[in-house]
Amino acid sequence: MKKIDKLILGSFIGPFILTFLVVVFILLTQHMLKYFDDIIGKGLDAVVIGQLLFYFAVFMTPVAMPLAVLLSSLITFGNLGEHFELTAIKSSGISLLRALLPIFIFVLFLTGIAFYANNNLVPKAALEAYSLLYDIKQKKPALDLREGAFYNGIPNISIKVNEKDAETGLLKDVIIYDHRKNDGNKEVTSADSGRMYTILNEQYLKLELYNGFIYSEGNAAQQDLIGTKAPVTAGRQETLSRSKFDKTQIVFDLSSFQLERTDKKWFQGNRIMRNLSQLNGDIDSLDNEIQTQRLNYYLTAKNYFTYYAQTEGEQLPPDLKVFKVARDSIVKERNEQRDSAALPPARIRKGKPAPVDVAAARDSMVSRPPVATKTSTQQPAPKKITKASADSASLEKLDSVFEKVPTRDVAQTATNMARQVKSQIQGSNMGRNNYESDLIVFKIQWHLILANSLACVAMFLIGAPLGSIIKRGGLGVPFLVSILFFIIFYVLSMQGQKLAKQGTVSPEVGVWMSDAVLFLIGLMFLRQARIDARLFESDFYAVVVEKIRRWFNDHPLRKPKFAKTTN
Repeated sequence: MKKIDKLILGSFIGPFILTFLVVVFILLTQHMLKYFDDIIGKGLDAVVIGQLLFYFAVFMTPVAMPLAVLLSSLITFGNLGEHFELTAIKSSGISLLRALLPIFIFVLFLTGIAFYANNNLVPKAALEAYSLLYDIKQKKPALDLREGAFYNGIPNISIKVNEKDAETGLLKDVIIYDHRKNDGNKEVTSADSGRMYTILNEQYLKLELYNGFIYSEGNAAQQDLIGTKAPVTAGRQETLSRSKFDKTQIVFDLSSFQLERTDKKWFQGNRIMRNLSQLNGDIDSLDNEIQTQRLNYYLTAKNYFTYYAQTEGEQLPPDLKVFKVARDSIVKERNEQRDSAALPPARIRKGKPAPVDVAAARDSMVSRPPVATKTSTQQPAPKKITKASADSASLEKLDSVFEKVPTRDVAQTATNMARQVKSQIQGSNMGRNNYESDLIVFKIQWHLILANSLACVAMFLIGAPLGSIIKRGGLGVPFLVSILFFIIFYVLSMQGQKLAKQGTVSPEVGVWMSDAVLFLIGLMFLRQARIDARLFESDFYAVVVEKIRRWFNDHPLRKPKFAKTTN
């Protein structure tokens, strides 16, 4: 490798790593703000939060890497142009394309890494991130006792604290209602003060209460066990006991506050958690399901379209004919394999038929009555057809039968059949539309894995020539230009996916539209950079305006012939 290649490549790698980390941080912050309310107040430890941030950071790499390539290429060639290093390179006989070659090869290497990450790392990170986020959402908020309000976060326990000392952590005027027996407010504990601790790795809550009473209300059966007599009230014997304490301890189980992980298999079906091979299988399954529903519609048409299907019929389209033949062959092969597996192993191995009792067969044939074998070549004489004479009275009687058919019942039957056919068509269309929507979404995700990888090349074709044109380094102008083109890329990508989901364009066009536009813009900037165009200098536009002004001076507007001149 030449020294010039080392210089250019070394000036690119440093800004790329820095900008990549900055872009990931910005995108991660913007993404996590949507779930801020679901995370704060859940009492999560640093390990869980760190895992969540790491998984979402990996999930952001498909968008962060193209933007980092754009920004770093702008900074690199902007610095080279600002310090006249690019001018020195060109003056030594090295073309701009040759100067771009080492970074272009490195960007191709980054494209391969981006594809591997999008196809393997990002789906796994998405599975871990969103499954963990779901469990965090389901987790109860952390224990938070507020002054003057009942706290019901612990199951079947209500705690009220009238005052909390922030410096000493002392709780004053504590009241606890125990509902674990499901018999109302019959277990009440009150204390003048107390303290609260968590023990055994925050699995249990320990309350130390001072100077209080424990009130317990029970019926006569419960009091007989302790040998006390209860007064009779409203036909039922009840008692109230009060116990005084100077210090007591109450322990509550906090297992319901722990983060419980859900099985990840319930999230694996989402499209963003699938790689290319899995998406191919999903697309084939959805396509087969759509074709099966279409085929079932044609096969069951006679059950609903009574008159039309029996008189004219519905012909299968060519694609459904091919699908039906393939499906029938697969079903036939499976049935043959199932039947062969059901036979005894010995017969399958030897290939011999089952033994036949010859003597029994011979005896049965002898005992049968003889079968007549005589045949005749003469045709039987045709029977005479007698015509029945019908008088006018019989015809009138027959006509009266048809006239008595209730037309209201016929109309009602036809209406019911039409409604049944309509509901059948609506249900079939609804199911097929859902499958078709899922098919489009999975196809979009399949193409996004490739399109986001190749976006690195498109961003480089924009950033490197544009940096050599503007000749401004640092993070000022390059950052603004990068944001502009990233917005263009993002808007085109989102709009293309929206049109694809609506069925206006194909998923291929909707996904690759943004990359195609960026490639064209990059080739245009590359052409301008090769001829040293000064697109971002005021002198360039001043010269253009001066040329336009001179052209109008040399070609004055002529007055029309029919115009009248006034003296």
